[in-house]
Amino acid sequence: MPSQLSPGVSKLTTASPDAEPSPADHATAGLAVPRALILLLAAACGIIVANIYYAQPLAGPIGQALGLDVSATGLIVTLTQIGYGLGLLFIVPLGDLVETRRLVLAAIALSAVALLLAATSTHPLPFLMASLLIGIGSTAVQVIVPYAASLAPVQIRGSIVGQVMSGLLIGIMLSRPAASFVDDLWGWQAIFYVGAGLMVVIGCALAISLPRREPTSQQRYTALLASMVWLYRTTPILRRRALYQALLFGAFTLFWTTSPLLLAGPVFHLSQSGIALFALAGVAGALAAPLAGHLADKGHSRIATGIAMASVLGGFLLTRIVRHEAGHSSIAALLLLTAGAILLDFGVSSSLVIGQRAIYTLGAEYRSRLNGLFMATFFAGGAICSAAGAWAYALGGWPLASLIGMALPLAALAYFATERSTREHPAHPAAS
Repeated sequence: MPSQLSPGVSKLTTASPDAEPSPADHATAGLAVPRALILLLAAACGIIVANIYYAQPLAGPIGQALGLDVSATGLIVTLTQIGYGLGLLFIVPLGDLVETRRLVLAAIALSAVALLLAATSTHPLPFLMASLLIGIGSTAVQVIVPYAASLAPVQIRGSIVGQVMSGLLIGIMLSRPAASFVDDLWGWQAIFYVGAGLMVVIGCALAISLPRREPTSQQRYTALLASMVWLYRTTPILRRRALYQALLFGAFTLFWTTSPLLLAGPVFHLSQSGIALFALAGVAGALAAPLAGHLADKGHSRIATGIAMASVLGGFLLTRIVRHEAGHSSIAALLLLTAGAILLDFGVSSSLVIGQRAIYTLGAEYRSRLNGLFMATFFAGGAICSAAGAWAYALGGWPLASLIGMALPLAALAYFATERSTREHPAHPAAS
C-alpha cells in the first residue's frame, strides 16, 4: 500500500466484510429508516435499472424498423452498456460531492428524455444516441444504493442494502420479459414510452419523499475523479470484492446471453414468449439479497460468500446433468435449466449485497466513489463474459459455454481461498 495518497483521500485499511463500523457511522446507529422509504428506494432502483435491458430482446426488431445493418444491431445494446459504464465512472462519484436528491432527479430526467427520444426515433443515429444516454441516466440507481446505506443504522445496514438491491435485481430480471410482452402487444416503441412515463412517476415520488443529504466532501470534481485511482490502489477489500463479483456476474451474463439461444434451439423450440416466461424464474434468485444482507449484519459474510460462489457453480452443474440434444428428455432438461437459473441468480445477488455492505463499511465520505469503482469493475467483467459466452456458444454450443460458466465461479472460489479470515477493523484516520 502506498504511503502517500492524493490530496483529500484518507488511507483505508484492509477490512473484512464483517468489520466494525467506522466512527462516522455511529452517527446513524440509533436512527430508524421508514419502511415506506426503503420500499420506494427498492422500487425506484428496479424501475430505473430496467431501462438498460428493454432493448436487449428487441434488438432485432428495432434494427429492422430503423434500417440498421444486421452487423451493427449489436450497437443498440453495446452503447447502452458503454453509457452505463461512463456513468459509473463520471456520474456516480458526484454522490460524494452533490446533494443526493438533486443528482438522482437530474439523472432520472435525463433517462426520461432519452427514452422518449428512443421511442420516437425513425433513424439509427438518434436511437443510438438515445441508447447511450439511457445508460448514463440509469446510473441513478448506483447513487440511490449508497444513499440507502447512509440512512440505515449500522446494525441493519446489510439488510437494508439487501432490500434495496432486491428491487434492483428484480427490475433486471423482469425488464426483458416485460419488453417482449409489450412488443407482442403494441410494438417495440411502446416499452420506451412506458419507461419514460415510469420515470416521471418515480421522479415525482422521490422528489416528495427523499430526505436531503449534503455530502461532506469539499473537493473539486477533477480532484474527486483523480482520487478514485488512489482509492482503488489503497483499498484491498474493494479490489477483492470487485473481482469476486466480476467473476460471478460474468457467469450471470454468460448464462443469460446463451440460455435464450439454447431455449430457442432444436431441443426446446421455445417462442419469444416462452423464453420470457423462463426469464421470470430468475426473479426467485433475487429474493436472496435481503437474506444475504442479514447474514452479513450478523457477522457471517465469509461463509455466506462461499455459499454464494458455490451456488453459482452448482447452478451451471445442474444444467449439464441432462444432455441438451434433440430427443433427450427436454422437459427434464428444462426443469434442471430453470433450477440452475434460480440457483445461479441466488448466488450472484447474495455476493453482490455482501460485497456492497463490505465497501460501505469503509467510510461514508467515500461511498459513492467506492460504489462506482466496485460496479464499474464487475460490470466490465459481465460485458467481457457476455461476449465470450456468445462466441463459445457459436463455437461449441451449450457444453462449451457452460464449461466457461463453471470456470468463473471456480476461479472466484480459488481467489476466495486466499482471503484472510481474521477480523480487521477499518480505521478512520485523517487525510494524509
